[in-house]
Amino acid sequence: MNKTSKELYDVLEKSCNLCKSNLISLSGGLDSSIIAYFLKDRKPKTLAIIAEDFVSTDLTYCQLVSKEMNLPLTIYNVKTAEILDAVEQTIKILKNFNDIEIRNNVVMYLAIKWAKNNGAKSIITGDGADELFAGYNFLVHKSEDELESEINRVCSIMHFPTQEIGKALGIEVESPFLNEKVINLAKKIPANMKVKAENKKKHGKWILRKTFENYLPEQIVWREKSPMQEGSGTSGLTDLFESIIEEEKYVEKKLTVEKEDDVIIRSRESMHYYEIFKKLYGLPISKNAKTTCPYCKHKVENSKFCRMCGAFPI
Repeated sequence: MNKTSKELYDVLEKSCNLCKSNLISLSGGLDSSIIAYFLKDRKPKTLAIIAEDFVSTDLTYCQLVSKEMNLPLTIYNVKTAEILDAVEQTIKILKNFNDIEIRNNVVMYLAIKWAKNNGAKSIITGDGADELFAGYNFLVHKSEDELESEINRVCSIMHFPTQEIGKALGIEVESPFLNEKVINLAKKIPANMKVKAENKKKHGKWILRKTFENYLPEQIVWREKSPMQEGSGTSGLTDLFESIIEEEKYVEKKLTVEKEDDVIIRSRESMHYYEIFKKLYGLPISKNAKTTCPYCKHKVENSKFCRMCGAFPI
């Protein structure tokens, strides 16, 4: 393990030092904290997106990293009205109504928009670490027999909407975990070093955690995976739509969409996103596709997950 850890530390250090940006999108999770650790001598700015009206989990951890590394931290407290406007813009850029993807990536839209509004040309993100090092919670519970093939599957279909958002807003997005040398090394590391028990509890990204446990605060290193939507608080959008869209109205809309558009909507939140998508791009249905999603009829390629509507498993 020591050899693998040293190689991993060295390749990530070089990759981070290749970044030219002076702004890190900081969640207080392991990935962005590793980037902050390597770049701390530059004194980069760090930015955290926090939903003002919803419960968020990132704030304490961001402040911990900022204090530990003596880095300036901007906390962008975003009101619900701003989030809803950002949702529409995110759907416009990503061209889907996938509720999970929208809730997560509206955070990156807000971060990149903040960067643009404040004169930055670029921003650094932790994209790629969860895919390459098995950070997702559903991977942690896979059997050893399944794990290797599942990690390979996830890596084969990984994509990063952050890049699309950055391009649309004219901001360069730098992601050191997606450096070719980091990717090649990650592929060589066996699955049982990515998901492993520590203190009787299984953790994803185990090799990353062990590599940096002497360099980062313990609360950061062993922090459980928290999706962007939970960390920033945008997961509160689900409850918001549940509370403002009446059951009778939702059921009526759902039946109309199924009858007229041949699209099955799974939640009030999805309905809101679908209406925005349809207004912008029309129906999601793919004609002449070999495999389509049973819910939205959009094409699906080699995946159990529909990128258009977010249905899983299909």
